[in-house]
Amino acid sequence: MSAAPAERAFTIAGARIPAAPIAPGLHVVATPIGHLGDVTLRALATLAAADLVVAEDTRVTKTLLAHYGVATPLVAYHEHNAAQMRPQLLARLARGERLALVSDAGTPLVSDPGFRLVGEALAQGAAVTPLPGACAALAGLVVAGLPTDRFYFEGFLPERGAARRRRLAELATIPATLIFYESPRRIAACLADCAAVLGDRPAAAARELTKRFEETRRGGLAALAAAYAQEGEPRGEFVLLVGPPEADAAALSEAAVDARLTAALARHSAKDAAAIVAGETGLPRRQVYARAIALTRPSGEAP
Repeated sequence: MSAAPAERAFTIAGARIPAAPIAPGLHVVATPIGHLGDVTLRALATLAAADLVVAEDTRVTKTLLAHYGVATPLVAYHEHNAAQMRPQLLARLARGERLALVSDAGTPLVSDPGFRLVGEALAQGAAVTPLPGACAALAGLVVAGLPTDRFYFEGFLPERGAARRRRLAELATIPATLIFYESPRRIAACLADCAAVLGDRPAAAARELTKRFEETRRGGLAALAAAYAQEGEPRGEFVLLVGPPEADAAALSEAAVDARLTAALARHSAKDAAAIVAGETGLPRRQVYARAIALTRPSGEAP
């Protein structure tokens, strides 16, 4: 077993607080997504009491540990070294050690490689304990002003435009608020693709959540896409939230669907227009496409 830290304690407001012992196993610890004050007392106690902190980005985690005076040893575990590190970490768990798994920021396993470590730890009989806390997806959801009763977390969409649009088309009929993570250099293109495939749904682009320059913009997808395209590349990672398709799609009249299709067909192919209207209404894309073909067929022509 590795050597224990010299002192199992953490500092709050100048007071040094001893950390109580924790049980052997893997402790999955949520950490702040920006503001260091968002860490929980239980998270600090666990980080201080652990034999080892396993971090996606040790540079970020070092800042957190130093801020609260936690002296626990730190090791990197990320997508590039996971295959090499995972057996070593599992061996330590098998010896009865106490490991604290943290992400770059937020809740581990949400868009990070920790799920395989958790799965294999459980398979070998190790205890896995969750310590809930900050999560960028949920922080964005509660400020977006969009429905929260149902939501679907997609994470990062494909980087290339064609693949991104194909994936958006697959998500178009999900009756829930969609949540994506996106980089600042792709946000304008991503918003434009969302508008083209999903229709001009209400949306919110949340940037730098909990940090000094936190900003959330709300509006239609087309307007948000145009704004970011004009302003150039912003700073900070994004949580992008898109409202669900219109409720009660079955109640839409044929005339209403035809009106939407006619407008979309003026600017797009039948296939793309069908994808847009299906995204806006929640109707099956195959059904909408068949109607688009009928609308584009010359009058009197047999099907």
